[in-house]
Amino acid sequence: MSKFWLLVKQLYKQKIKAKSFIISIILYVGIISVAMFWTDIKEAFFQSEPLQIALLNETNADIEDLFKSSNDIEFTFPSKGNAEVEKQVIDGDFDAAIFVKDQNQSLAADIATYKPLTFNDQQSLSSQLQYAGKLYEVQQLNLTAEQAEKILQSQTVISMKNLNKESETGKSEDEKAAGIGASFLVGFLIYSFVMTFLSMITTDVASEKGSRVLEVLLASVKPSTHFMAKLTGTFLLALTQIMTLLVVQSLLFMLIDNGSKWDAVLDIVNELSYGFIGYAVMFLLFTIMLYLIIGALLGSLVSKVEESSQAMMPAMMLGILGFYVLLSGMYSPDTLLIQVFSYIPFTSGMVMPLRIGATDISSFAPMLSMLVLVGTVVLMFLISLSFYKRSVLTYSSGGVIQKIKTVLKVTT
Repeated sequence: MSKFWLLVKQLYKQKIKAKSFIISIILYVGIISVAMFWTDIKEAFFQSEPLQIALLNETNADIEDLFKSSNDIEFTFPSKGNAEVEKQVIDGDFDAAIFVKDQNQSLAADIATYKPLTFNDQQSLSSQLQYAGKLYEVQQLNLTAEQAEKILQSQTVISMKNLNKESETGKSEDEKAAGIGASFLVGFLIYSFVMTFLSMITTDVASEKGSRVLEVLLASVKPSTHFMAKLTGTFLLALTQIMTLLVVQSLLFMLIDNGSKWDAVLDIVNELSYGFIGYAVMFLLFTIMLYLIIGALLGSLVSKVEESSQAMMPAMMLGILGFYVLLSGMYSPDTLLIQVFSYIPFTSGMVMPLRIGATDISSFAPMLSMLVLVGTVVLMFLISLSFYKRSVLTYSSGGVIQKIKTVLKVTT
């Protein structure tokens, strides 16, 4: 046991002091921070002047109250003729001129530009015109602009009632939205850590094997001890990175912008159930462990480190597949594709949390998926441990399948 912990300690210290470990944490923090603070970053670095729009009213109604300026669009209501305003557009005084007229008691707008508007500007302007058109039509009922806006801004209060007394209460829209956001974060972490630590453990084993260090090491340490030490050390490193990322990111959210983002995070967390959080953590840990076991096995198959990237490609493809299935299900988490991949152990860690958080499923489904994942981890561990003992000192050429055949032929 002392040799086991000595190997774990040596691996852990070596990797945690590496620049790649620190850079990866900074990279993760940067990606999450940019996503959360994108609005503030956009305003600080990419803020542009509002779109200057000249609006000429050709109706008999007072419609200036319908067009309100914002950070994106600034409306001006000149009293000049159409030709003079169009000349100002050509001269660059305005980005566009809108000529508004009545057409069968509805607004019709002609937009004149000299330089084509960007897609985002077109969307903003069209949205403003559409909303103003609705207000205009309501005003034809002899309502004031405030009354018309109140009608259009009114929202129906919707509550869900489940008549099936034996099933669980259905989730609200806010709960499902929070579940989708949280499940994407879990999926992103699993995908990132799988890619990182799968590559790490495969490369480490392949490097030691290719440099013949393992031949010396295994003279005093059993292959099973070395296998367990690699798994334990890399898994502890993954846990350290996860905890460090959570602590650093939480501190940033609490300290920046008077903690407004931290309050937003707490609002999302409050919409999540304890069951979702528990399953998300377990799926995260067991999925990482599953891919670490596969990575150690693949590393033992290759003869030199240059072959490791080719050997771990199938495992990486499984991780990529699971992440893309997760992305496809964020807009429709009830599809058959999501249901199928939520039970496949190599992808369930990324997909099942989406079903738990964003759909109304029974408690049996996530339990079954977790049991399949845990069973696969145990089975792969036993198979990999047995195979590792025979393959770690076996050198052969060819692809992964050929290497497996060679190992079985030589050691059987």
